[in-house]
Amino acid sequence: MLKYPVLFIHGSGFRDKTLGFINYWGRIPKLLSKNGAAVYYAGTDAWGSIEKNASTAKQKIEFILEKEKTQKVNIIAHSRGGLEARYLISTMNMGSAVASLTTISTPHFGVKAMNLAVFVPDGLYKFCSFFVDLWFRILGDKNPDFFTSSRQLSEKFCTGFNLSNPDNNEVYYQSYASMMKYFFSDLIFILLHPFITASDGDNDGLCPVDSARWGDFKGVITTKGIFGISHCGVIDLYRINYKGIKIPQFYLDIVKGLSERGF
Repeated sequence: MLKYPVLFIHGSGFRDKTLGFINYWGRIPKLLSKNGAAVYYAGTDAWGSIEKNASTAKQKIEFILEKEKTQKVNIIAHSRGGLEARYLISTMNMGSAVASLTTISTPHFGVKAMNLAVFVPDGLYKFCSFFVDLWFRILGDKNPDFFTSSRQLSEKFCTGFNLSNPDNNEVYYQSYASMMKYFFSDLIFILLHPFITASDGDNDGLCPVDSARWGDFKGVITTKGIFGISHCGVIDLYRINYKGIKIPQFYLDIVKGLSERGF
């Protein structure tokens, strides 16, 4: 079906497989594999910096190219994973090895609400980050850096990031946004959603819709019901079927579209 393999790059706070069995991507990889796609995970850290995680993803791409005897990969990235992929393509000069980059709810222009993190005293922020890093090191992170990686989601950081990481003409870029309709749509984001709504507008509990627009913007993923799709829901983390959209099928359609483009 696809000419090139698919490489998944996850976002913040989770690993590809947490505790060894909770798959970040839900039922999606299994469905894609069943339909003929060669599927791989980048193996990045939950709270690694963009630079460290991009380096890890680069090594995985080199492994895939050798194993599959191919020249390129298709990257599907969620949340901050999209920034890591763009850094990989631009700053790390891996554009020749990437056919396409599909970003799902990636804050390309940052989150204005996260600008507040800059005003937290460094000493206090680093103190809290120490315990986050410790926990995620236990879960499998090799280089957790919550202090740096969390701040890399701010609007201020992403403004400079975008200037330093322009698109590569060899790569096809497309993007999607997801959106919660009400603050109670996902209890995990019940506090964050209204906070980000006030500062950034429509969002999925973490990523503003407007911030997710990059390259060929394909639209907003939500439901026909009253709840919408959250930042976790759009990656099938909950493994439920929403009204009007089946998340695994949505990803299969993405792959079919890439195949039609010759990727």
